[in-house]
Amino acid sequence: MSDRILEIASPAHLHVKDSQLVIERNEFLPFQTPVSGISTLLLAHPQVTLTQAVVSRLAEAGAMIVAIDGHYLPAAITLPLQTHSLQTERLGLQVALKPVSRKRLWRQIVQAKIRAQGHLLKELYGCDGGLLAAAARVRSGDPDNIEAQTARRYWRLLFPDTRFRRGADPLDCGADQNRHLDYGYTVLRASVARAIAAAGLHPSIGLRHHNRYDPFCFAADLMEPFRALIDWRVVAWIKEHDPAAPLDTSAKKWLIQAVTMRYCDNREERALSDILFRLTCSFAAVLGGSKEKLDLPEVLTPCPDDLISRLTGVCG
Repeated sequence: MSDRILEIASPAHLHVKDSQLVIERNEFLPFQTPVSGISTLLLAHPQVTLTQAVVSRLAEAGAMIVAIDGHYLPAAITLPLQTHSLQTERLGLQVALKPVSRKRLWRQIVQAKIRAQGHLLKELYGCDGGLLAAAARVRSGDPDNIEAQTARRYWRLLFPDTRFRRGADPLDCGADQNRHLDYGYTVLRASVARAIAAAGLHPSIGLRHHNRYDPFCFAADLMEPFRALIDWRVVAWIKEHDPAAPLDTSAKKWLIQAVTMRYCDNREERALSDILFRLTCSFAAVLGGSKEKLDLPEVLTPCPDDLISRLTGVCG
């Protein structure tokens, strides 16, 4: 699976010519790139137009198209529907998943999320804030709501600035790192949704998230253990930059790299897209009865060579 993410953040017209995505902008010469090499197309400007062929050819290649609103949140996401031969069968199993199984799988996801947050805190500040111990206490379905309890502690420790409040309205708190987090999560959600579709599953049939107005509840579920990857990039960025500064091209590139870089997973170097696809395939195997647990990474760390190359000239 390709992991290239392409953002269009200025007025442009997109069309397809000879298997190439052509991007035309008034002040520049047309830019071309192979359709097959794109994993996600981010439309981040209201004056972007595209032909029907762009939508259909990207869908055939298994790519997602994400329209981003003024708050850097996804306003719409396209879903490739013909990427897996067993899609109809797996959708039926996904819908019929019993509540007890949903709760058991949600426990695994919550534990992985809290562990990732704890490891990030320990890496940044030398102490996990008690999150690793809390992860072990999560029960099936998380009836004690340990996820929410640890989240309050996590955000307070991750951003010591007492003015920061995760999810705060920009009109209330002004420009801060919430914009960076939202943008990074948007990119991550699209990558997770693509892996879900590639495994023959549907991103709207969630385990825990059940918002009737959210067509990507399942993507919101599975992305939870990987949010810390975005959090890490945001912490590193605001350490060297004013969080109130515009979310410009450099900041976006820095955040996108959290999704495109390679990570060490169980002594293997893997792209995040591969890790996500392994996770969604393991979920399909659970549905089919051949597995009991999801393939969730214990700890993801950036590969040293990849990290050095991406740090150079970007942050700081």
